[in-house]
Amino acid sequence: MSKRKIAITMGDPAGIGAEIIVKAFAQEDIYKICNPVVIGDRAVIKEVIKTINIDFDPDNIEILNLNEVKNPSKLHKGKPSEESGRASFSYIRKAVELYRLGIVEAIVTAPITKIALKMAGLPWIGHTDMLASLTNVEDYAMAFYSEPLKLILATIHVPLKDVPYLIKKEKVIKSIFFGQKACEMLQIENPRIAISGLNPHAGEDGIMGREEIDEIMPAVKEARSLGINVSGPYPADSIFWRASKGEFDMIVAMYHDQGLAPFKLLAFDKGVNFTVGLPFIRTSPDHGTAYDIAWQGKANPASLIEAIKLAARMVL
Repeated sequence: MSKRKIAITMGDPAGIGAEIIVKAFAQEDIYKICNPVVIGDRAVIKEVIKTINIDFDPDNIEILNLNEVKNPSKLHKGKPSEESGRASFSYIRKAVELYRLGIVEAIVTAPITKIALKMAGLPWIGHTDMLASLTNVEDYAMAFYSEPLKLILATIHVPLKDVPYLIKKEKVIKSIFFGQKACEMLQIENPRIAISGLNPHAGEDGIMGREEIDEIMPAVKEARSLGINVSGPYPADSIFWRASKGEFDMIVAMYHDQGLAPFKLLAFDKGVNFTVGLPFIRTSPDHGTAYDIAWQGKANPASLIEAIKLAARMVL
């Protein structure tokens, strides 16, 4: 079977993206599973190799050089800037273009930051909404994969105070369907999907909140009537432990930190973020730009490696 062409965007050049790409490509396993092409700046790759003093030939990496960073030695390393935000977007836009041209079959994105995007005057807060905008997709979801835990988020990057107003039956049903789709992408047959409650003890019969009674449970019942094996809502303080022990294949979490806190506890180094609803496979590490350790040789490439492996698996 021929290896698939996968684009890997370099992410924020001031962050750890270039470093983890170099470290990932230093491992021959990447070339065994796909034909990767890095979309970014060759000069930044060379600069990070020199800075962290790693024994690696940049000519070993196929790079689509966009030349966004004019002078890497003067890059504000470890800090967001207009330049790094603009470059982050340019790499992603080119990756989508390559997909549309049929040149690549999947996209793996190294981390970017909302602050740099804002400094560059861009309207998005992250990869997910940016990719949805670039592909004219209105319905999408953020999902996460690891061996011990797999989950999808009903709400993503919104203030916690706004979450209860967003938890409506229609949104929960849509999240359940996206959870089912995520399982299909992961090649999980007959998946068992479980829904987390929003309130402590899943509301405890309305004593601690009525979202479970008024919105979440009706959504679960409707999804079950349509043939989806879904159950809940369950208390958030136990559902993730139960899933990690094999009781459920996919969790629908109500908000960002409810799902990501246990996920990263269990799989910080090897967790993968992937988007459901896009016209192509998109995966990424489950961590950010890590400005505090950027360009110091300290970044761990494990999550990026897992993201590349998952993308290669999904496109087969």
